[in-house]
Amino acid sequence: MKIRSKCLKILGWCITLLVPIIIIMISIRLLISPSFAQVEYRLPGFPEDPFGFTLEDRIEWSRPSINYLVNTQDIQYLKALQFESGEQIFNDRELSHMQDVKGVVTGMRIALVSALVLLVVINFVVKKKGKRATSLLFAYRRGGWGLIGIILTILIFVTLNFHQLFTRFHQIFFESGSWQFYTSDTLIRLFPTRFWQDAFIFVGVLSLILGVTIIIICNKRLKT
Repeated sequence: MKIRSKCLKILGWCITLLVPIIIIMISIRLLISPSFAQVEYRLPGFPEDPFGFTLEDRIEWSRPSINYLVNTQDIQYLKALQFESGEQIFNDRELSHMQDVKGVVTGMRIALVSALVLLVVINFVVKKKGKRATSLLFAYRRGGWGLIGIILTILIFVTLNFHQLFTRFHQIFFESGSWQFYTSDTLIRLFPTRFWQDAFIFVGVLSLILGVTIIIICNKRLKT
């Protein structure tokens, strides 16, 4: 009996740990859409491209760049893109980085599906063992609060020192120097620093909303 109770408690904490991970990955996945770029480019104060890209140019070339990260195409999809002059949109270093980014995004998508499946299985096991619904609600609520703590920490870093946070992020997921480009390179012209600052904020705010929603739902159900 004690062993079963201990196992169920561990499963509850697994739910608590999975909630922030799943919510953050869902928020990132929603970010990876041409629609976000189209809205972002139109925000007040978004920097113009000093090398001549118009709003229409940015929308035109950001669309396939973002779609590549979640479609089934290989790097030829981006390599085939050309300006009217016949020059390739992306140089070899940019193409290499985009391959790396797609690898990270693909890994995240697999991890998201795996985490969701694991969450469903844990819920099924806990309910089958006759554990009270309140235990699950407490587990999800803890996860909601944990998510809020993580996101607030990230948003503080975005506010105080975004450059350091951005650099650290790339050092974790990419080889040294492979993600650094000239300001005249297409990737920087399409996705300048402001774009990524707002992207972090978007993921943070959406995650906060979802985290608060989870807490509110759990609190209401615990009171009934």
